[in-house]
Amino acid sequence: MDYVYLLVSLSVMLLIGAVCGILWAVKSDQFEDLEGPAERIIMDDRELQRKIHDR
Repeated sequence: MDYVYLLVSLSVMLLIGAVCGILWAVKSDQFEDLEGPAERIIMDDRELQRKIHDR
């Protein structure tokens, strides 16, 4: 029975840590621009292909 108390307290602490992490990410604008980095990767690949073909 002691293990149940330990596991419940650990899971509650893990849940609190996850909620704090999500709140920190939202407050620090981690989710501000979700499409920009993905589009930049594609644009970088296209520019690299142009440089290779221009040689």
